[in-house]
Formats: sequence, structure tokens, C-alpha cells
Amino acid sequence: MTNNARAVYRFAYRRAADQDRADPAHHDVVVVGAGPVGLTLAIDLAQRGHSVLLLDDADRIGEGSRAICFSKRSLEAWDRLGVADAMVEKGVVWNVGKVFLGDEQVYRFDLLPEGGHKFPAFINLQQYYAEAFLVERAGGLPGIDLRWRNRVTALEPGPDHVTLSIDTPDGPYRVTTDYVVACDGARSTIRTLLGADFVGHTFEDQFLIADVKMRAAFPTERWFWFDPPFHTGQSALLHKQPDDVWRIDLQLGSDADPEVERQPDRVRPRIARMLGHDDFSFEWISLYRFQCRRMARFVHGRVVFAGDAAHQVSPFGARGANSGIEDAENMAWKLDRILHGASAGLLDSYDTERTQAADDNILNSTRATDFIAPHSDYERRLRTITLRLARSHEFAKRMVNAGRLSKPSVYASPLSTPDRSPWQAGPPPGAHFIDAPLLDLHGRPAFLTDAFRAAGCRFALLRHGAGPDLPGATTIAIGPEWRDPDGTFATRYDTNPGDAYLLRPDGYVAARARAGHSLADALTRAGG
Repeated sequence: MTNNARAVYRFAYRRAADQDRADPAHHDVVVVGAGPVGLTLAIDLAQRGHSVLLLDDADRIGEGSRAICFSKRSLEAWDRLGVADAMVEKGVVWNVGKVFLGDEQVYRFDLLPEGGHKFPAFINLQQYYAEAFLVERAGGLPGIDLRWRNRVTALEPGPDHVTLSIDTPDGPYRVTTDYVVACDGARSTIRTLLGADFVGHTFEDQFLIADVKMRAAFPTERWFWFDPPFHTGQSALLHKQPDDVWRIDLQLGSDADPEVERQPDRVRPRIARMLGHDDFSFEWISLYRFQCRRMARFVHGRVVFAGDAAHQVSPFGARGANSGIEDAENMAWKLDRILHGASAGLLDSYDTERTQAADDNILNSTRATDFIAPHSDYERRLRTITLRLARSHEFAKRMVNAGRLSKPSVYASPLSTPDRSPWQAGPPPGAHFIDAPLLDLHGRPAFLTDAFRAAGCRFALLRHGAGPDLPGATTIAIGPEWRDPDGTFATRYDTNPGDAYLLRPDGYVAARARAGHSLADALTRAGG
């Protein structure tokens, strides 16, 4: 792997043994697309003991920073894969955002006001760095065969396998697999080959992205402007990235000419007006339109879709890449169980849960788009009134929408067992577990995230105090093994001794029960 000063990583094509076989080689799973989603899925499956063929039609990563905001939820998933610490160390940590009308601050929010969490609300990290960390981790796992410049050209679904035709610099070859997972982006080749399409719409307004390298004293916060003095009548966004690179988004309107607007000589005056100086250089310039679309179904027999191949949302709210990481984690443990003999119908729950999440993300992205880029004079006047009221009224602050930031979805899932007794707090069935500070057996500071990872990221019985174990689940005992030093766990989970939660392998709550009640039936249900 080589890189230059702008972090473009190039990878050599290598001829695979499969290309010299007379008959197609077989792989447990073929993942198409070595972006953050495909790499996350491949690593997760490999850590669970499976053989994964990972194909990508390019030979590089680093064509622009693209996704830069990675959520606490994604970091918790990557922590289980062994890459989160490196990402946090390289990334820019932030929790606070500010919204301005003109040059006046009207709203401030803190996404993680409480302590006791291992990871911050968000880090900003160029996508090429995230991918580089994931590629390095994948290279250390014997179960992953990552092949660059391997382009899928045909797909033949069968009743018990899928056959893929693959083109390379050395010519074509074929493989078979139990399952194909398409993580090959918004222009998915697999989706085209299958004849599937998106449902939804594209918005007319265009936005300019400029990654600008400079030294600046701006704080590490998310700043969003409505009608700023340097870009009258439009909106703007500022984020800090590693290496003294700053992401700037400028709204351009629907009639902007992309070829003209992306020219550096055209962009430079806009950025100089914003910054008040011309002492910067460009790392990347691009234009985009809002898109809020998804496939009608994410599961098509033995072909499954994830990430941008399955759904698209606007970038405001950081819901694209983060929802893709959740797709991968949701799917990995289910494919693991299916490959070990569970019913293939378990994948139906992937479709149920992740289409719900996609609809939630699309709804929030559409609402943000309508607020950021109003469609009529009436909507624009309503937005202006809301922003002015937000200076001094709490109800108006809650109505300001500069992009609701990504957070874990809560599933109405067939795998979840409803509560049988009242709970005042704690994550309900269908929600992701909440982190909490703990002490390990040696009295060292730790987190519930660490305890779940130590349990192997499989089904876990999260129990307060002593009690019976649950066959088929690893026990995380809070009290006898992991201590709750200040009662934060008991408060966040509303537990007393004997109470327990059943966590799925992706960290979602499958069920919870008060002392004296068994979770055995809930485990059977959650395991498909």
C-alpha cells in the first residue's frame, strides 16, 4: 500500500488462484465494494470465522474526503473490529454544534452532555483514512481475500448459490458463493445487474463541497449558517478535519452550472469572503444534489444490499456512511448464524430492520432539506421567523433544522420480545445498548463497551448482580465481575439485583426481564 501527501492509497492488482481453475471456486460470502461498509462487513464476518471474498473494481482509495463525520455508534461497532482507537487518535473529536442566522448565534447543542461513555458523539475523519485503517485490519485477517481491479460483470442467482462473472486485467473468471452482499455504492453494478432500482426523489438545490487546507483558530465544532454575510441568501457549513483541512459546504441553488462552479478560480473568491483571507489551498472540490431514495427491498434471495447501494440520504446529519456501518453490523451476525445452520429467513429481519432505519433517515434528511433549502417564499419566511425566535425561545430552538445528527435507530423488530413489566429508564427492546463506566476485575476503569467486546460480541446476558446464566448467551455480570462504581449503570438501565437484559451480537436489546423471569424464550426468538 502506498500513499502520497494527499492520502491517496494505491493497491496492486494480484492474480488470484481462482483465475487458474477450470471450475468456479466457491466462497462463503462475496462482498462487492471495498468502501467503509464492505470492509466493515468483511472484517466482522472474518472475525466470526468465515471466508470472505472482497472485490473492488478500483485500485485506490482517496478520491476526495467524502464522508467525514463518524458517529459514536459507528465507533462502538469499529471498536469490536479493532480499529476504533486508531480512528479516534487520528480524527478530530467533537460534541458541540452551533447554528447562526447571519453572523449571530441562535442555537447551540451538545450531542453528548453526560460523561461515562468510551467514545465521543462524533469524530471528523476523512473517509480515505477510515478506509485505510479498515484495509490494514482486513489485511491482517486470514479469512479475507481482498482483490483490487476485480469488476463484477454478470450475476446468476440460483436456489442454493450465486454465480458471479468477474473481469480483471488478466481477463475474466467465475466464482460461486452462498451469499453476495452489494456494498458498491450509489451507482451499484449489482443493483443494475439485478434490475432493481431506487424509490424516492432528488432535490434540485446544489451544494458545493470544498476541502480547504489552512491554519485557523476556529474551534472543533460544527458551525452552520443561514444567510451568512459572506454568502447572502444561502447556507454554509464548516467542519474541521485532521491535517489542518477544513470542510466547507456552500449552498448554490438549483440553477448553478456544475462545470463552472467547481473550477478553483470560481470557488476561491467564495471561500476567501467566508474566511476573510486568501491564505489556503484546495484539497478537493465537488458538487452534489440532495437525494433521499432507497430500494424497495434490501434482500433479493441470496443477494443483499447495504450502504449507498441500498439507500441514499443528504449529507446533512451524517446519516449516509453511519447508517451503512449499521447495515453491515446488523447483517454480519445474521449471516454468521445462517452459515452455521440457522434459517435463511433470519435475513428477512435485516430487511425489516434496516428499511425501517432507512425510512427514518430519509424522513429526517427530507425535513432538513426542506428547512435548509425552502421550496417557496412561504417556507422561507417561516424559516426566517423560526430562526429569529430561536434567539430567545426554547420551543423555536427545537424547530431549527440544520441536519438532525445520526443516532441509532430503534427497531420494531420480529426478533424483539416486548417488556412484560414496567421500566422507568434504560434502552427498550429494539434499541441499542447505552454505554456506562465500569471497573474490571482488577479495579481498572473500563466501559460497558469493553465488557461487551470481551464477551465476544455474540448474544450476551447483561445481568445486574448474581443469578442464573442463560445457555447460548455469554454472561456479563455487573457486580460480581464488572463493577458499577458510581451507580451509573443501574441508573441508566433502571436495574436492581437480578434484573437482566439480553443483548444481540450487534449490541441491540432483544429483551429485558426483572428478577425471577427467564429470557430463554427471548433468546430463541432473537436467534431466528
